[in-house]
Amino acid sequence: MATFLYRLGRLAFRKRWYVVLVWVAVLAGVGFGAAKAPAVPDDGFSMPGTESQRAFDLLDQRFPSSAADGAVARIVFVAPHGQQVTATANRSAIEKVVDEVAGGTQVARAVSPFSGQAVSKDASTAYATVTYTVKSDDLTDASKRTLRDAAERARNAGLTVEIGGSALTTRPAAGGAGEMIGVAIAAVVLLITFGSLAAAGLPLLTAIIGVGVGVAAIMALGSAFGLSSTTTTLATMLGLAVGIDYAVFIVSRYREERTRGHAPQEAAGLAAGTAGSSVVFAGLTVVIALAGLSVVGVPTLTKMGLAAAGTVAVAMLVALTLVPALLGLFQRAVLPRAARRGAGTVDGGRPGGGARWARLVLRHPLPVLVLAVLGLGMIAVPVMDLRLGTSGDEAKPTSTTERRAYDDLALGFGPGFNGPLTVVVDTTGAGDPKAAVNTVIEKIGATQGVVSISTARFNAAGDTAVFSVIPAAGPSDKKTKDIVHTIRAERPAIASASGLTYEVTGTTAVNIDMAQKVQGALVPYLAVVVGLAFLLLLVVFRSVLVPVKAAFGFLLSVLAALGAVVAVFQWGWLAGLLGVAQSGPIMSLMPIFMVGIVFGLAMDYEVFLVARMREAYVHGVPAGEAVVAGFRYSARVVVAAALIMMAVFSGFIGSGEAVIKMVGFGLTTAVLLDAFVVRMTIVPAVLALLGDRAWWMPRWLHRVLPRVDVEGSALGRLPSPRAVPDDTAGLLSVPVR
Repeated sequence: MATFLYRLGRLAFRKRWYVVLVWVAVLAGVGFGAAKAPAVPDDGFSMPGTESQRAFDLLDQRFPSSAADGAVARIVFVAPHGQQVTATANRSAIEKVVDEVAGGTQVARAVSPFSGQAVSKDASTAYATVTYTVKSDDLTDASKRTLRDAAERARNAGLTVEIGGSALTTRPAAGGAGEMIGVAIAAVVLLITFGSLAAAGLPLLTAIIGVGVGVAAIMALGSAFGLSSTTTTLATMLGLAVGIDYAVFIVSRYREERTRGHAPQEAAGLAAGTAGSSVVFAGLTVVIALAGLSVVGVPTLTKMGLAAAGTVAVAMLVALTLVPALLGLFQRAVLPRAARRGAGTVDGGRPGGGARWARLVLRHPLPVLVLAVLGLGMIAVPVMDLRLGTSGDEAKPTSTTERRAYDDLALGFGPGFNGPLTVVVDTTGAGDPKAAVNTVIEKIGATQGVVSISTARFNAAGDTAVFSVIPAAGPSDKKTKDIVHTIRAERPAIASASGLTYEVTGTTAVNIDMAQKVQGALVPYLAVVVGLAFLLLLVVFRSVLVPVKAAFGFLLSVLAALGAVVAVFQWGWLAGLLGVAQSGPIMSLMPIFMVGIVFGLAMDYEVFLVARMREAYVHGVPAGEAVVAGFRYSARVVVAAALIMMAVFSGFIGSGEAVIKMVGFGLTTAVLLDAFVVRMTIVPAVLALLGDRAWWMPRWLHRVLPRVDVEGSALGRLPSPRAVPDDTAGLLSVPVR
């Protein structure tokens, strides 16, 4: 591996202009494909094997004129204080709104509050439900404008009008100010770390090219493979983070080899053979973790994981080819200031901050280890109260009409009104379908916790009925979850009495099914990802205990990060500071999402940091000093890489979308804890306690495992290349003064 990458790095350095042109051509090609491709689809969500999905499929089949997942607008009317919506003037204004909206070309059905039993008991609040034939992303501007204009006319009549549902919901576009701020912070970190404008700019340039290729490819293939727009956001987030980090690793090693006296081309080859090997295996762990999301069984999540894994793979290729090529164009400009001034090699004997920290940990390994583990354990405590769900309009800021509509409905009809359950009854074979459905409604209506049930609506063929069940508690309340389970558990008895069976679905039921599916998949997913990564690290480090330590360290960091997420987004700690409008359950996919991404990113630091320790150890350095050597050469770069990732991820915390804000905060916290507590503190403490045993491996296993030489020991046996003078840098190199 090291030899192959060494030769690849030298080749890319030597043929630098060809390599640059190839990547520019690739970027232009996929960019052209993305521009000509149809727009990416919306985030259609399906969960095969769940009851809620079976019910949706039945609705699609039996109600073809109105898609089960079509956009819905709920127009909420609140009468002025002391008045009622049933007053003649108010009623007339409401009916005009419904009639105007019902005439839209994309409207499947518009139900007036007065014909659909949608008036509160005190007649202060009413709502009209508008169902569209298309999904929210496919609604035309004309349909949305009609909805808004009709609501505005009712406001002019004196009513308070808000619009909930999915019809007017807008999804934040991928990219934006948050990401730009993150990239700007990353640039500052790089400039401070390297002290060179060229060295700081090169990782940013290559990361942007890698993300451009990856995202453009997703957009070009989005329509064919059903890759949603959310996939682009995830790919951008990860592509920027790992793309910058991988380039930083290689540029840093190139600078180190140059200060040791190697010629530019040889330094580029050595950087690719050593740091490049770490990049390959670190990248493979990220790819494994992301591809492993397919274990969950949610098609959308599988596509997101595979697309993001492809973007990471592109980032690896860019780091291994384009970075050495650009080093050929900026041979001296990327060097430290002292080297550019001709000061010669840099003295490596003086310990830096990383080496001093490592020696401090090595002097007190047990107290440091105990303190770090206890600290992470305390942060992880809130995980014990983790409640999974999906935040809806209640999590949006009060400045949005969706949130105000949610609050008005909860006040007028009760908290459970915002989380109705949809019951789909298959009446095929029933002698008297209406009587049988009424029996089902009567039995479900007697369930404790059910407030009301709507009138059943039949399809044109008369073989399917649909009605809504309003629970007493809110959609994210545990009592509502219990009601769903109770209604489903009553199915055999109700089917026996009515002769019909039914399925329970709706947004609330979907969220409950999703949470159960994720919880059931979490352990298998962890086993697959951690198992494969363990085998990979076993091959890389040729040690049994180092991969075990890496896996346990990761579990500590991800649990602590999840604990922080629960404390902020579920308990409400510091919620106001972070702009969290409403605390509530944690997004169902968040735990497994964080496990996959954080595991891959955590292994970046593990591989790069421990590989330098392994490199020193196999060259005869004692175990303790090998730890110090690893920190001397890697700590500064690992810290910079972690700060860069945190900067990129934290840019998403400012998003107005609760889910993106949660993901940004969770990943930022995870990188902070993993890089600075686990990798920089727990790792040296454990290795100090283990000593030479850390690198132990049974002889039979040593013989069986393939040799990959990530530490680059084979490079020392290569024939010495002819020195390449610095003046091959061309016009873009910085001359020695």
